[in-house]
Amino acid sequence: MYTEAMGTAQALHQTLESLHARKDDWVRVPLEQRIRYLGSAMTRLLQVAPHWVDEANRHRKIDPDSPTAGEEWISGPVVILRQLRLLRRNLQALETTGKPVPVAVRPGPGDRSIARVLPSGLVDRLVYRAHHAELWTTPGGGGARARIYREKAGGHSPAGKVALVLGAGNISSIAPLDLIHKLMVEDQVVVLKMNPVNEFLAPYLEQVFEDMIDAGFLRIVTGGPDTGKYLCDHPAVDTIHLTGSRATYEAITADKPITAELGCVTPILVVPGRWSPSDLKRQALNIAGMVTHNASFNCNAGKVLVLDQGWDQREALLELIQSALAAAPQRYPYYPGAEERYARYMEQYPAAIKLGAAGSSSIPWTFIPGVRPDPEEYALRVEPFCGVLSEVSLEGSGDPDAFLINAVRLANDSIEGDLACMIISDLTIPIDQAIHNLRYGGIAVNAWAGMNFGLGNTHWGAAPGNTPESIGSGTGSVHNCFLFDAPEKSVVYAPFRSWPKPVWFPDHRTLPALGRALAKYEGTGSTPALIRTVTAAVRG
Repeated sequence: MYTEAMGTAQALHQTLESLHARKDDWVRVPLEQRIRYLGSAMTRLLQVAPHWVDEANRHRKIDPDSPTAGEEWISGPVVILRQLRLLRRNLQALETTGKPVPVAVRPGPGDRSIARVLPSGLVDRLVYRAHHAELWTTPGGGGARARIYREKAGGHSPAGKVALVLGAGNISSIAPLDLIHKLMVEDQVVVLKMNPVNEFLAPYLEQVFEDMIDAGFLRIVTGGPDTGKYLCDHPAVDTIHLTGSRATYEAITADKPITAELGCVTPILVVPGRWSPSDLKRQALNIAGMVTHNASFNCNAGKVLVLDQGWDQREALLELIQSALAAAPQRYPYYPGAEERYARYMEQYPAAIKLGAAGSSSIPWTFIPGVRPDPEEYALRVEPFCGVLSEVSLEGSGDPDAFLINAVRLANDSIEGDLACMIISDLTIPIDQAIHNLRYGGIAVNAWAGMNFGLGNTHWGAAPGNTPESIGSGTGSVHNCFLFDAPEKSVVYAPFRSWPKPVWFPDHRTLPALGRALAKYEGTGSTPALIRTVTAAVRG
């Protein structure tokens, strides 16, 4: 059970010993019981969600009556409920047919397989209108799914393991989604250590996952770096997963398997086209929202805008992006170290343009023009993890095909990280080759890569191939509710003129109502909740 006293060595030792004693029992828990655990978590999350959202907004100093207060609904309870629902549906399919929910799989380049994972059903077609998503597997990986469940069905049960999840401090859904993945996809019992930034959520998580805690398969603890080090080094811990900084990853000295998501200097590649005035305004809001969501404390927040110097609409778009950022509500910099990171950026770029009044925040939205396309450039190497957007314009004549080749090369070779990348294109030219060539775990076309994180149909993690010596954005992946054995990258496609308004747009007006309705729908499948969801989305 979670208590504030869990930081003592004796209590931590007892916690790990209790999990160690249950790890082999978890492997033998049948699908029917796992499905019940997921359903129970959904029911309990719906009960605590309003209090969870209020508490998170209070800690982040967000006006509870503002549209911004709905962000927590969408990126917290809604995302978790959706992934619980999708995972439960796939386990139900395994129980009844021996196979996960079917998806269409086609051959991809280089001996890859590409699975169409969104839309998955009629309601997806309605809620995610005109969107689709693919999951690419690694070369030779095929479309195989649910390895641990296939092996157990064949009589080959693995030995149990204890997983330590070092939770993130920014998006509230990260830690619970990580523990769900470890339990249900990797078959490991879990001790979750909350990040001090959002450890106030621990009592809510304890309520949500009460059944698995009571059964001895999950524990939630709090504490600082000393607690984290003790847990990492303890012999009862078999594997570690963390979402955080590279410094945290490098501080772990334990000799055991580690998976990690370590952030990214996320690029936005804007393909030249012939855009109408309304297109320019809409894409400026799209880009601004990629920066401003959650005060820009996101590992997939837009950080480097890549444009063609010769595109005749470049200046118009840049002006509209700055206007959109200036009009966006300012945010309280709740994440530790934000002011220091921002100050270091301002030392590097004294000509940076500060947009809007800082208000209660010491960090206004900030735009840095004219950054050089040089791999040694500070803005391409260092993730600001605050509300800063840099601009790099490549030499060119406005030719979209030539730009994509050069922009992909820049993203792959000169910009730090390989977690997420966005492409904005009117899709009048093919972009398939660019998708293939981009070495990123998540790619979003005309959308924010927050969709790759939140859909659950997709997986979430860095591009495969990183090593401890060259860790990039980390190793391994999570979410993956469709249970693919060998995910390489997830690609989300949105229409260039998306409607209704995406939830990350900074001028969205109905986020609280939309979030409450969508949570109800994801948690219950209620038709009235679906109607309220569509109504709120249209009014946004």
